[in-house]
Amino acid sequence: MIKNSQSHDLDSIDIFIVQLLQIDGRLSNVDLARRVHLSPPATHARVRRLEQEGYIRTYTAILDRDKMQFDLLCFIQVSLQLHQIESVEGFRTAIYQMPEVLECYHLTGEYDYLLKVIVRDRKDLERFLVERLTPLTGVERIHTSIVFTEIKSTTALPLDEKEFMP
Repeated sequence: MIKNSQSHDLDSIDIFIVQLLQIDGRLSNVDLARRVHLSPPATHARVRRLEQEGYIRTYTAILDRDKMQFDLLCFIQVSLQLHQIESVEGFRTAIYQMPEVLECYHLTGEYDYLLKVIVRDRKDLERFLVERLTPLTGVERIHTSIVFTEIKSTTALPLDEKEFMP
């Protein structure tokens, strides 16, 4: 079981439900109930509880970036000059407001942040770097890597109900 001090424990049925929803978040309640061998009302109650307790954060459509004509996926490492709270918060606020930034991580090591950025083409990348990222107060160093081939991309957590059995 997964234990959470602010929520109920997750049992093997809860784990199975979230595994199925990670694969297909559009499963109808009836189909989900059939797969987990519960009644639709019982399944619905479990899903609502999982949502209310924050195990399921949101549902979303994952778009095909090539079909949407976003040709360049990049990883950009950024170092800040100063690590004072005002500088860090200013950087984070600015990054949060940039739709090109899909993900941002605060790191240990040589660089302070890792950004996952999507742009349509190299001109968009140049504009993003020169006009949006470089002028941010406190940015000291930027290192950009362009993705040639995406080998694996998933949003699913590697849940195995056997790991959570008592």
